[in-house]
Amino acid sequence: MIESYVWIGFIALVLILMALDLGFFNRKAHTPTAKEAFFSTIAWVSLALVFNVFIYYAYENKWLGLGLYPYEPMDGSEAALKYLTGYLLEEALSVDNLFVMALVFAQFRVPKLYQHRILFWGILGVLVFRGLLIGAGIALVHYFTWLFYFFGALLLWSAYKMWRSSDMEEDINDHGVVKFIRRIYPVSRSYAGGNFFTIENGRRAVTPMFVALMVIETTDIMFAFDSVPAVFSITTDPFLVFSSNIFAILGLRSLYFVLSNILDRFTYLKYSMIGILFFIGVKMILLPQHIHIPELMSLMIIGLLLAAGVGVSIFKERDADKSVDWEADEDRMDEGLALEQLEPEESQAEKV
Repeated sequence: MIESYVWIGFIALVLILMALDLGFFNRKAHTPTAKEAFFSTIAWVSLALVFNVFIYYAYENKWLGLGLYPYEPMDGSEAALKYLTGYLLEEALSVDNLFVMALVFAQFRVPKLYQHRILFWGILGVLVFRGLLIGAGIALVHYFTWLFYFFGALLLWSAYKMWRSSDMEEDINDHGVVKFIRRIYPVSRSYAGGNFFTIENGRRAVTPMFVALMVIETTDIMFAFDSVPAVFSITTDPFLVFSSNIFAILGLRSLYFVLSNILDRFTYLKYSMIGILFFIGVKMILLPQHIHIPELMSLMIIGLLLAAGVGVSIFKERDADKSVDWEADEDRMDEGLALEQLEPEESQAEKV
């Protein structure tokens, strides 16, 4: 079994990384530049890959019980591949979360100066809830194998819902959390310098920052019911599931600032995520029948689906830009012809 020291050490590592992120590198509220966000994303991805090196050696040498999980013993190379596949899968499914974050920030008009603060505190809630959900899910799937059918059907249903609602936008004001908060607690219109609470008219009130944080937290809970069961199709080793999820989420904030200004350009990523959910749902349904798709093949399929979504989005955008340029050229040509037709009359007037 996995020693408790592993969990304590990993959670301590995550808390140290988050403390350095907010307390040192982002101590002052500011709007991250594209360059800063890009290098921050590279740093988080590099940390995730470095941790995968630890995964390899720890599972290969059976450090602190890693690799001896009774339901799924494995060596270092197998563990490293499962971790990497789970990490990429979580990052892929988190792209939809980025769209929701952008929508929430736009609806609540949260200045970019304070968005990093909301995303940071949102990670703490994710850390707790993902741990509980992963622990409960892993405990259940080993006693009730029919849950793989349930989780697989859940992912297929999620893919269907995403396909049907791909062009719809939810009004944040209709979100249940927003209605609930406004019903029981005063909501200020002021951002109070980036604080979650303020004093307004002599009474305590929450700011739009707090409401946006709660919406993002509850939205992530809903996304977790897709992403956590999806990782179960890769592995049920609790440490691999939890660590791959958390490292993917840790890099989500900086990735948001990299993509926030161009998210609307990757319109076909929605269909990539639909394809990934469908593939993982089918894979999960096949597991109880002992039909297993190798992790390397899963990794390649997920990567190809993501690349296809990005590639088609870029290709379609270029076509749209060309058509806009062509229409602009036609307009300029029409204006030129009109001017040419007027020139003779103008020249005659000059002669007179």
